[in-house]
Amino acid sequence: MATVTVRYFAGAKAAAGVESEQLVASTLADLKAELSSRPDLRGVCMASSFLVNGAQAEADQPLPDGAEVHVLPPFAGG
Repeated sequence: MATVTVRYFAGAKAAAGVESEQLVASTLADLKAELSSRPDLRGVCMASSFLVNGAQAEADQPLPDGAEVHVLPPFAGG
């Protein structure tokens, strides 16, 4: 198990109610499952992209201890 920093952006930040938090998970899939178990984050997690240390990651990828995971919901822009 790794302790990671989860950083939320835009709508994910509003849904989480915090800018970042530290959580423990083995893989990105485990982390997503934990976040999706929270009613306020369930929908956001389904639509979001996740970056691990700045790069796209596969769901079964092990999370390294101290990793930074960004939760990026779809953005609208012009």
